[in-house]
Amino acid sequence: MLNIEKEVAAMERMTVNQLRIKYADVFGEGTNGRNKVWLLKRIAWRMQANEEGDLSERARKRAFEIANDADLRMLPPRQSKLSVDSSERTVTKKVGIAHSNELLPGTKLQRIYKGETFSVTVLESGFEFQGERFKSLTAVAKAVTEKHWNGFHFFGLRQPRSAK
Repeated sequence: MLNIEKEVAAMERMTVNQLRIKYADVFGEGTNGRNKVWLLKRIAWRMQANEEGDLSERARKRAFEIANDADLRMLPPRQSKLSVDSSERTVTKKVGIAHSNELLPGTKLQRIYKGETFSVTVLESGFEFQGERFKSLTAVAKAVTEKHWNGFHFFGLRQPRSAK
């Protein structure tokens, strides 16, 4: 008979690599998981299911019904944010621009947000978006998202802090 408390106590003293080996023994296949708590829970659950029996056929059918009724993804996965197309000076993929506040007038910025492409043109003083003038990219980002965003971050013109 399995004493689950004893097994869990023994597993808590194991390293993550030892737990991954135990996982492979219990499940019959390896895992990429490296979170100790997750590994402990999964292994303990499987050991208990092996000992006491798995789901009943009725529960298995109900789970299958619920899974079939699940919502499907309606939007495609996000594409990479931005890059530079030299022919039109259009930014469409992140390229590590040195100083994000040195945008030349006429530069077009594009951002795909929630499946829709938004284009902004850099003016001498400000930005044009959908026929309107904005003082800052932040104002444009707020018009697009209806939330406060730093405009340079939204359009991918700033490098992450760790990349500086």
